Amino acid sequence: MTCEGPGDGAFFACAAGAPPGREPLALSFDDFIRTSSDPRHRAGVERLWQRCAEAGDLYRKHYEGLYCVGCEQFYTPEDLVDGRCRDHGTEPQLVSEENWFFRLSRHAGALRELITTGRLCIEPAARRNEVLALIDSGLHDFSVSRSQHRARGWGIPVPGDPDQVVYVWWDALGNYVTGLGYGTADATFDQWWTGSGQRVHLAGKGVLRFHAVYWPAMLLSAGLPLPTDILVHDYLTVDGRKISKSSGTTVDPADLVADVGTDAVRWWLLRDVPRVGDADFTRDRLVARADSDLAGGFGNLVNRVVTMVHRYRDGRPPTPTRGTAPGCEDLARACADSPRAVEAALTDFDFRRAAAAVWTVVEEANRCIDATRPWESAKAERAGDRAAGERLEDVLGALLRACLHLADRLTPFLPGAASRIARQCTPVGGVLPPPMPLFPRLGD
Repeated sequence: MTCEGPGDGAFFACAAGAPPGREPLALSFDDFIRTSSDPRHRAGVERLWQRCAEAGDLYRKHYEGLYCVGCEQFYTPEDLVDGRCRDHGTEPQLVSEENWFFRLSRHAGALRELITTGRLCIEPAARRNEVLALIDSGLHDFSVSRSQHRARGWGIPVPGDPDQVVYVWWDALGNYVTGLGYGTADATFDQWWTGSGQRVHLAGKGVLRFHAVYWPAMLLSAGLPLPTDILVHDYLTVDGRKISKSSGTTVDPADLVADVGTDAVRWWLLRDVPRVGDADFTRDRLVARADSDLAGGFGNLVNRVVTMVHRYRDGRPPTPTRGTAPGCEDLARACADSPRAVEAALTDFDFRRAAAAVWTVVEEANRCIDATRPWESAKAERAGDRAAGERLEDVLGALLRACLHLADRLTPFLPGAASRIARQCTPVGGVLPPPMPLFPRLGD
């Protein structure tokens, strides 16, 4: 997946674009491309331009319009609120110059058919309808270059016209294919883009027009496969304002992680940000969620279970006598169901529902403890009740398995926490490590 856009819409000052070696959110990626300097990118952008030119979709004309520098986009007066950009609150500049234009209008019918037939799937449905309404209102050709003077020398020169540079959005959208080697001899492009698999784009609602209209039309013109899915997310806000570098509303990820830790930030994003609708970020909300779910939920459960294994079995993992311990049936069912529930949620791009499916195991494990009351079985075992000892062995075994199951389920979401849970619940020399706090309480 690539991060797109000339400056806005990225979470927490574009944490996902951090170069290797600075990964405050424990992110990983297969490749990193700096489009301003990577030779793959320029070659691919030039090739994309040439293909669209060969299709007859590029032409040059004089243009005058209202231009928002923060959005890197022209607007009509009807697009503005009291003459100002909706996102940045600034008055666009009146720009007059001669540029290259792309024949977007030529591709309106093909785009509409692709979207209505589902070959280009846009989720959620409200955003799909928004794109269709935009197409039905009439698509206008758009400027795809800027003068060298106005661009201040930044950007890729237009092939055959060195006085112009390629428009920043054309440049940025091309990164979806240039990062795979399009325009070069790299076979990665054919492997990942022209094959039969899914090509999923993740885009903010503020850049929907670029990803769901401009970009597919550019690909149609160039004769390239389109994305199969475009998932459109709403905004993260701070005090009700969209997080945006250009407007100054940002939260630095490195500073936040230094303050509350990686797990707390990742878990809040997974647990509290909905698939549809804006989510307002505050440190208090993040701390409350971390203390409730991480310290008071995952951490407390693992600590209770490991402590009981040490107290009642000298730290040796139990050897259950039956498949499902009485009183732990719902826990066993939750563990069995959670992989399918997580997979179904992720198929629907619903990370909050996926996190909730993992959390269900914590709830059922705590209910199992309350229902079976292992401490009473331990007391009866010490008094000579052999059946109570077997019952305790079964319950502790079910709880320890549930903790290891949680470690497995959490791996893609909280890899650091998952690793700590697995270590805490895995015997070394036949004995579990002593119970240790897995998550700090941030609100204390």
